[in-house]
Amino acid sequence: DQIIGPYPAAIKVYKERSPISYPEKLEAPVILFQGLEDKVVPPNQARCMHEALKKKGVYTELVEYEGEAHGFRQAKNITDALEKELKFYRHVFQMASS
Repeated sequence: DQIIGPYPAAIKVYKERSPISYPEKLEAPVILFQGLEDKVVPPNQARCMHEALKKKGVYTELVEYEGEAHGFRQAKNITDALEKELKFYRHVFQMASS
């Protein structure tokens, strides 16, 4: 509400600013990290974006975390997300693992 406007009154603005409205404009690889308890960005939105990117042929990965919401709190998941992000970059930029 505070960032964009009250929902559903500002639904037009929400749709205009949502990346899921424009997957055809994305070409760069994308990794999505999703907490399965997220109420801000529900898991189905990350899944829809992941599928739209795959359908377009964009390299994409989706990583989901049980028990996490919007912004991860569990140390093991934070560590895992950072490790997977580094692996993603190594793959995308064709870098050797150290």
